[in-house]
Parts: sequence; C-alpha cells; structure tokens
Amino acid sequence: MDGLTITEAAQTSGWSPRMLRYIEGAGLLELRRSPGGYRLYGPAQLQRLRTLRELLARFDFGLAELVFARRLRTEGTLRDAVAEWFQTEPARPEHVAAEHWLRWEQEKHQALIAGAQTRPQEAA
Repeated sequence: MDGLTITEAAQTSGWSPRMLRYIEGAGLLELRRSPGGYRLYGPAQLQRLRTLRELLARFDFGLAELVFARRLRTEGTLRDAVAEWFQTEPARPEHVAAEHWLRWEQEKHQALIAGAQTRPQEAA
C-alpha cells in the first residue's frame, strides 16, 4: 500500500480517526484514495497533521477557528460581511428615541431568540 490507512495515521499522528475525517471534510487536508476508496495518508499528510497540531498549540486556538479562517480566505461574501461588521459603528435607528434604544434592542434580541427556538431543527 502506498500510504497509511486512517487507523494507522491516527496511531502515528495522535489524532483520532473521527478528527482526521473532520480535518479532511473541512478542507484542511487533501488525501488520496485507494482503488477501494480508503483514505491514504502519505508523508506530506502526516507532516501537515503534525504542523497543524503545532500551530493550534502555539496560538492556543481550535480546529473550528481554523476552519472559519479558511472560510474567510475562500468565501468572499463572508469575508466582506465580517469586514463590514468590524467597520460599522452602532447607530440608533432614527425612529427610536435615545431613551428607548436599550429596550428596543432587548426586544429585538428576545424576538430573534424566540424565533430560533420555535423553528424546526434542520436535519444534519
């Protein structure tokens, strides 16, 4: 065989098979497949897994944050929306008096939360 199976890669790298599948599915690692469709981990993939662990430890963040960082690099609409959010200053709506702004924002949040709780859960 021209590479390690997921079980062998997990034993070698210290990542669980489940996390290895997550890393691949999130687009953080590209793998070759055997003719039978099994994931194959070569030296390049093992090196990426090692340096990934070092990166996460060095900067004390998790895989989900790295996946989001990847999305920021690849999804222009998301990148632009996040940049716009950082640049936008909060502003009171013109139709809301200054003394009512706090209550107005609280009611908006409560309505959003109530709406999220009554929606059917999406199928995974």
